[in-house]
Amino acid sequence: MSCRFPLSAGALVGAALAFGAGFALSPALALDLKETPMLEARVGKDLPPVGERLPSEPLVVDLEAKGRVTGQQGGDIDTLIGRSKDVRLINVWGYARLVGYDEELNLVPDILKDFEVEEGRRFTLHLREGHKWSDGAPFTSEDIRFWYEDVALNPELQPSGLPPFMLAGGEPPLFEVLDETTVRFTWDTPNPLFQPELAKSRPPFIYRPAHYLKQFHAKYADEAEIKKQAAVRKLRGWAPLFNKQDDMYNARNPDLPTLQPWVRFEDAGERRFVLERNPYYHRVDTAGQQLPYADRVVMTVADGKIIPAKTQAGEVDLQARNIGFSDITILKQGEKTGDYKTLLWPISKGSEISLLPNLTVKDPVWRKTLRDTRFRRALSLGIDRQMINRALYLGFGTPGNDTVLSRSPLFKPEYRDAYAEFDLAAANALLDEMGLTERRGDGTRLLPDGRPLEIIVEASGESQEQLDALELVGETWKEIGVKLFAKPSQRDTMRERALSGFLVMSVWSGFENGIPTSEMPPEDFVPVRGDFLSWSLWGDYYETEGKTGEKPDWAPAARLVELYDRWLVSASPQERAAIWQEILQIHADETIHIGLVAEVRQPVVVKGLGNVPKEGIYGWDPGAHFGIHRMDEFFVK
Repeated sequence: MSCRFPLSAGALVGAALAFGAGFALSPALALDLKETPMLEARVGKDLPPVGERLPSEPLVVDLEAKGRVTGQQGGDIDTLIGRSKDVRLINVWGYARLVGYDEELNLVPDILKDFEVEEGRRFTLHLREGHKWSDGAPFTSEDIRFWYEDVALNPELQPSGLPPFMLAGGEPPLFEVLDETTVRFTWDTPNPLFQPELAKSRPPFIYRPAHYLKQFHAKYADEAEIKKQAAVRKLRGWAPLFNKQDDMYNARNPDLPTLQPWVRFEDAGERRFVLERNPYYHRVDTAGQQLPYADRVVMTVADGKIIPAKTQAGEVDLQARNIGFSDITILKQGEKTGDYKTLLWPISKGSEISLLPNLTVKDPVWRKTLRDTRFRRALSLGIDRQMINRALYLGFGTPGNDTVLSRSPLFKPEYRDAYAEFDLAAANALLDEMGLTERRGDGTRLLPDGRPLEIIVEASGESQEQLDALELVGETWKEIGVKLFAKPSQRDTMRERALSGFLVMSVWSGFENGIPTSEMPPEDFVPVRGDFLSWSLWGDYYETEGKTGEKPDWAPAARLVELYDRWLVSASPQERAAIWQEILQIHADETIHIGLVAEVRQPVVVKGLGNVPKEGIYGWDPGAHFGIHRMDEFFVK
């Protein structure tokens, strides 16, 4: 079944702008839409034909322009997850966002037809006319109005008030509904947080299916009926009931309509989740086929310890979750019998492993020592990163600091290389210059108060690689008179100890976003969050507006906060880029994090699927694991 679906020249240009290099103008201003085989039997019964299911101006994807091939509809993508709550990853991998990142890290409209920004403070959102939720109900400006006025501003649903990305200069926006497909948010000052927040792996979903959720909202629903439903679920009132049903991210409510490519239509238990194609999804290829190509994504829960073995046995079509670098050898060995390929995607973190001196440690001697730039530089110079790269990553990684990666437009080689060479003589000279010249019998230096220079590095206990790396670091630190003790712990305990000031140093993965652009907020690189182990008390002070924590009393930290506050009111990419570069230069000069090896490879096992890039990037934000590579374009061969 096919039908002629007219597209205006304006619609085609809009689609081209929306999808960047993924769209090429065609001389034919029309698409021959093809009905999806899986849905043909339902057309005329519970579904309208494809031409009526798509928006009047869908997002048209030209696969050839993206270096891919036009796929075919149908089939399942099988994957394994380590716990039932990981079903929520379907809303990460699907990566349908109002605006989202393309593979070049540009923000482009997706669900939205267009996104206008004026003076960095006025944002006009244009929806696609005729766009529908997965249950066929219209997706309109009412769904954004409902979220803003009836959810975000309702103190019973959001007692903490508007989230930071909805405030500029501490003030909320002026919100306007201009028509059925257009809304506008206007702040008095620039709000550079707004757009990138919408593109996150876990976005804020500034829209809600109002037609569904109003039945649980006290403003719209019958009070007696709400009380009855709340009682059945053993909930205390309408707000807990509403929040339970309002589950845009976790995929636990199969009745909740969505705009994502795959939908959980029914609750089939906690061990196997079948996510089916959204019949009203807004993307289509140039051959007139509605995406996603795959009919279903099937997520099966398995013990994380046996997922590598099951993957090797050929039981999955696409797998990256719960497998890691240490599994590459067995995965490569199983390629012939398992009939799959093991791709190796660079991980987008600033460093696979990073040592984090706690600059807000309570002990006054340790605090003074750790804040001395010479000490951190000496520790960095005393690490043989090349040896660690060979021993743990077979030489596949890139030795260097915990900073932005070469793929980031903000990258400079000196950020990666500053004080990252292995130079024991220089390290020893810096420690001597600090006055740490006294040693005990085994060569360990003494702190100014006579205690041995023994650093307890706390680890979450979740990564054997981290513990192995600490052992290798400890071997070379002996040569500079520093003794390292690894202490396995738990992440919650480590965070509590950091906030109380008892943690001296920890090991963690590096900056989550190693591939930022100037348009992405630099919050990972500045002390504005209390859960960062290198400066918990400063971050807590910023988060609580001075109610708890400590005001930064170290000049580089105070400058970083200053720069972050400037970024929050910046109005141009050029201004934001300059701010980013100064932040990154401070990190390079001060060796705030001691990174080991970056761009370590993530195995991605692919069986019988097309359009999966041979070399992608693997990360959370930006990236959404498979999302940035548009998993809806993967097809079953």
